[in-house]
Amino acid sequence: MTRLARLGAFIVATLAVLAAGVFIIGTREYLFRSTYQLKTQFDNVAGLAVGADVQVGGVHSGNVHSILLPHKPGDKIIVVMDLDRSTKEIVKRDSVASIETEGMLGNQYVAISFGSAGRAEIEDGETIGSVPPLQLGELLAKTSAILDSSQQVIFNTTLATAHLNSVSAKIDSGQGTVGALVNDKQVYNDLEQTTATLQATMVQAQAGVTDFRENMEALKHNFFLSGYFKKRGYEDSADLAANRIAELPRTIPEKTFMYSGKQVFDDRDSAKIKYQKTLKDAGDFLAQTQFGVAVVVVSTGMDGDTQKDLILSEARAMVIREYLVENFGFDDSQLRTLGKGKQAGENPDADWGSIQILIYPAGTVLPAATPASALSSSTTDTDRSIQVTAAATPKP
Repeated sequence: MTRLARLGAFIVATLAVLAAGVFIIGTREYLFRSTYQLKTQFDNVAGLAVGADVQVGGVHSGNVHSILLPHKPGDKIIVVMDLDRSTKEIVKRDSVASIETEGMLGNQYVAISFGSAGRAEIEDGETIGSVPPLQLGELLAKTSAILDSSQQVIFNTTLATAHLNSVSAKIDSGQGTVGALVNDKQVYNDLEQTTATLQATMVQAQAGVTDFRENMEALKHNFFLSGYFKKRGYEDSADLAANRIAELPRTIPEKTFMYSGKQVFDDRDSAKIKYQKTLKDAGDFLAQTQFGVAVVVVSTGMDGDTQKDLILSEARAMVIREYLVENFGFDDSQLRTLGKGKQAGENPDADWGSIQILIYPAGTVLPAATPASALSSSTTDTDRSIQVTAAATPKP
């Protein structure tokens, strides 16, 4: 083969290689494939350049065609992308674009998420949503703040350890109360003896309290003193809580009967019913009507001791309930009490307190009665001073 032929063959081969390279590069840049354009907007593109990759689901599917700056402050940067037309099957109108980085310090590229099934296909030139890019500077600032906090924690731990070592050294040397207890056997023995004496004293005090309670219980049944306890209307503070509820049902009452304390009781500070006929209309309604729950709600005036008035309202509610149950025929398990203590009122007899008998329709959920133990602890001291009276009343 002549020299000229060899030269011609070399030139032809070089041109073929060059054409293949141009075709391969053109294919990667989508110069020879069917594409369509999409747009998205960012406040900051974080170093994204024209020609950067566009990936759909992590697969290279296009390139950044152009990046357009806004015309005025406050507008966003527009990123125009060329995408392979085959991606229109998975890129929908709810797809979202984000700027990602290849590794920690790699190039930026645009990642587009898949759209939702059933959503309309994206059209050429449409704009999709975006999420702000995570900038390396912000990440480093957050990392620096975390490191500063960690250093402060380490410093505080070191300081606490130093203090603990100092305290341990003082204890070992016998300084302070704890050091004396650890190092001086006599101090420990004296403290142990004192503790034993205190325990014995507490046992004696508890025995005395038990004896006192037994004596008081015996006095209740004593012939000469039993009248005093009966005059209060109850022999045990637990009687006040036997049918008490913590709150009213949330259903609207079917019927409401309202009275002032002066219409029912003989004294402003008494639970003795004087005017029984006042309650007759409420009793007749309870006896003649099918109802779900009824509640006797009693309050006192604003004068006097708060704790005493609370117990007075509970005692009044109890004696009204007993009167209605004993004199009118209905299921007593449906009648509950609620003493509210001091409540402000606007009527002329507000200082006597008020009584409400709330009757709820059938199907109303019955509130649970408050345990008697909830009242006993709060009325122990007050029972010795309050004079709450109640008397048996005849049937109408």
